[in-house]
Amino acid sequence: MVIFSCPKDTNMNLQLSDQVVLVTGGTKGIGRAISEVFAAEGAITCVLNRNPEEAARLVAAETAQGHRVESHLCELTAEPDVQRVVAAILAKHGRIDVVINNAGGNDAVGLRQSVAEFRASLDRNLTPCFSLVHHTLEALIASRGNIVNIGSKCAVTGQGGTSGYAAAKGGVNALTREWAVDLARHGIRVNCVIPAEVMTPNYERWLQQSPDPATALAQLQQTIPLGHRTTTATEIARMVAFIASPVSAHTTGQLLFVDGGYVHLDRAATQPTSHLKLS
Repeated sequence: MVIFSCPKDTNMNLQLSDQVVLVTGGTKGIGRAISEVFAAEGAITCVLNRNPEEAARLVAAETAQGHRVESHLCELTAEPDVQRVVAAILAKHGRIDVVINNAGGNDAVGLRQSVAEFRASLDRNLTPCFSLVHHTLEALIASRGNIVNIGSKCAVTGQGGTSGYAAAKGGVNALTREWAVDLARHGIRVNCVIPAEVMTPNYERWLQQSPDPATALAQLQQTIPLGHRTTTATEIARMVAFIASPVSAHTTGQLLFVDGGYVHLDRAATQPTSHLKLS
C-alpha cells in the first residue's frame, strides 16, 4: 500500500514558542500529529487524554527531541475531570493560549440505535468541546487566545449510518461560528479545521477490513481531485497550527477544509476523461 507522507520537519516558525496549548485526544492519529507540530513550534503542549500508555510514548518521544509535551489524564465527558485538569495547567503555567478540540470518534450511532445512544454520541463528540471552552474561557480572555475545533466532512456531506457523529460535528461547525461572534470582543479567534479522508492508523485498520484493501484504497483515492491521495495527519496538523498562530491573526469564524478538494469539487473532475488540455 503506497501512502503519501509529508516531510519529517514539522517546524514552520509560526511564533508559537512558549504558548500553552491544550490538545484533546492528542496521543494518536490527527491528535498526535497536532501535538507534534505544536511541540516542534516551541509550544508547551498539554495533551488531554485517557490512555496513559499512549501518552507516555508520546511524551518520551517528544522530550527526546527537546520538546515540551505534558500528559494530563482526563475523561472529557466528566466535567469535574475537565475542571481539575484546567486548574492544574493554570496552576503550573499561569496561562492558556490555545484550545484544540480534537477528541472524538465516529461511533456509527444511526437511526436504528436508541435515543439514549444518540444522546450519548453527542455527549462524547460535542458536549466536551463546550465543557473545555467553558472552563478555559477566563484564561483565554486573559491571554486573548484562540480556539481551533476539529470537524468532519460527515457534517457537510452526510455519510449514512452515523446520525450521532454527523449531528455532533454539525454542532461543532455551529459553535465555531457562534463562539467567533461571541468572543471577538475579547480578541479571541475561533476556527474549525475539517478533514475528509485522512490516513491515520484507525483508517488503515478500517481499510484492512476490506476483502481487497489495495483496491479499496485506489478507489477511494480516485475520488480525491488533488493528487488522487488521502490527506496526511501532518497536513491537518499544520493547518491547525497555522490558523492558531499570530501569523493568521485576522482569521476567525472559518470552516477550513483540508481535503484535497474532496468535499467541494465536482466529482466529474476525478475522472481521467474529464481533464481539459490547458494551453
